[in-house]
Order: sequence, then structure tokens, then C-alpha cells
Amino acid sequence: MIVVMKTGSTKQDVEHVVQLVREMGLKEHIIVGEERTVVAVIGNDRFKDRTVLESAPGVDKVVPILAPYKIASREVKKERTTVSLGKTDASIGGKRIGVIAGPCSVESKPQLLEIAHAVKESGAKGLRGGAFKPRTNPYSFQGLAEQGLELLALAREETGLAVVTEVMSIDQVALVHRYADVLQVGARNMQNFNLLNAVGEQDKPVLLKRGMSATLEEFLLAAEYIMAKGNTQIMLCERGIRTYEDYVRNTLALAAVPELHRVSHLPVVVDPSQGTGKSQLVDSMCRAAIAAGADGLIVEVHHDPEHALTDGAQSITPQQFDQMMKSISRIAAAVDREM
Repeated sequence: MIVVMKTGSTKQDVEHVVQLVREMGLKEHIIVGEERTVVAVIGNDRFKDRTVLESAPGVDKVVPILAPYKIASREVKKERTTVSLGKTDASIGGKRIGVIAGPCSVESKPQLLEIAHAVKESGAKGLRGGAFKPRTNPYSFQGLAEQGLELLALAREETGLAVVTEVMSIDQVALVHRYADVLQVGARNMQNFNLLNAVGEQDKPVLLKRGMSATLEEFLLAAEYIMAKGNTQIMLCERGIRTYEDYVRNTLALAAVPELHRVSHLPVVVDPSQGTGKSQLVDSMCRAAIAAGADGLIVEVHHDPEHALTDGAQSITPQQFDQMMKSISRIAAAVDREM
């Protein structure tokens, strides 16, 4: 349930409600909106007496939340959430669309810096790049680990781009936190609940990718794990689901974008590279994603895709990325958004 405070309620009124919530054996999450404050009650409140809260000073009403995800729900927060990309002036959400681009894997200093400068010049706001790579084949390239993180930090220093990189396990959280601006939780770890709890305790935004077989409810409940630990700066990333189709690596479910906006206040990012696995489809799916209402894109870019150590088939070149940025700018303008 959520406790909606009256317009003009005092800080003391809110603190009193919080104390009552805790006495009920539940947790609180305070959301300060443009017009009024809402206290989301976290926990199993099915058999709790709501009249205690309804009669508290400053309370307007107590509303039950039907969705199993409480804090991520649009019922709790009507205003759209905007997520800042680190210490930069870029953000995901709101009227402006943010683009994150870079190689699937950090391979070397020359490779990363060349790509970083190129995507920066074309208008990207964030730099993606894997230092730790989850691979299906145990003999495939696994990433450069901390050396890769150091190179990402160097690229940020040279370009000003926010660093977005994946964390794969709890013991990597502190290390990745030291270098990254945004912690990425990959599709394979969407339901790694211990990892979700760990990134939920951090003070940096999280890019949460949808699991390849996850329903939207499961996706939002994964986000809820992170938010329940206190980190509300979450971007939901639609990166395609596994279906019976074989002409693409994954099926990019763009209908998820408006549906997630309908039920949640969190911004939605689309990954057309993982979502299709085909570089020739990336441009079209980027344009379609913007038209569908996506708040951001995360795109794999490589200066030499044929020799990329990971996912070269779905990577576009810097030149193709530049052309794509120009085309999606026109789509953004048509749907009253900006790049």
C-alpha cells in the first residue's frame, strides 16, 4: 500500500507515518513528488490495519497497490524517473534521449580510445564496454578484468563520457563501483537476487537488462529487489527475448517499451545489438525504438567488427553509428523528443 500525504503536510507528519509503518513490522520508502509526498509501504501488508495510518495527521488517503512490484510501480510515483549518468550532465529519461555506445568488450587501449572519441563526436553520452564478459563457451575471451576497467576510466577522462559496464558477481561490485558510473546487470544475472541486493546498496545508477526468457512482471520484480535496498536510480533495458525465430539472435520486443511506461515510472533503454544480433538491423531497430518511446539506446560499436573479440556480427562501425545518430534525431523530433 501507499500512504498519500496531504498537500502541505509537514516533515513531522511524514516522520510520524514512517514510525507507524515500522511499528507494523514493515519498511518505508519516501517519494517526494512535485505536489505531495508519498510513503510506499514495503513488505507483506495484506493483514495489517490500515486505519491506523489513515487517521494519522497529514495523511490524505491510504491506497492499496495491486502490482507485486511496489516501488517500481506507476501507482506509487506518477512522475517519470530521470536517471543521471554519473557526474556528467547527461541523463536517461525525460524529454531528452540518451545514447550509450561502445564495443562489446574492452580489447586494448588504442581500440577503446578510438571508438570512445568517435561515438562522443557523434553525440553519445555514455560509453559501454565489457571488462568482465559472461560467455556461453568457457574458452571464449572473458575480458580484461581490472585492466579493462582502468582503460574505461581513461576513456572517460579523455572524452567525458559516462562509463557503463557489467558487474557479474557480488565480489566484483566494489571493484566495478570504483571505476564505473553505471553498474550494468546483464540478462543472465537478472534473477541473481544476491547480486541485485548488492547493487541495490550502491550509490550509482543501475542498468538492468531483461532476462532472455523473463516476463515483464519478473523483470520489474528484479528491479524491485534493487529498489528495496535503497537504490532507485534504475534503467530498464529491453535487449530481446529468446523465441523460436532463427533469423535473429533474439527477438526485440519493442512492445515492452510502452507497456513498461504504462506500469512503471522507470526509464526504458533499448539494446538493438543484443536484441537482433545482426548489425544490418541495428539502425532500423534504433529508429523503431525511439518511435515506440524509448528513453535511451545502448549500441555496440567497433572500428573493425570483423576482428572483434566478441559479438562482431552485431556491432556497427563508427561511420554507421554517426549516420544512425542523424537518422534517429529526425525520429526523435517527430515524437517531441530531443537527442
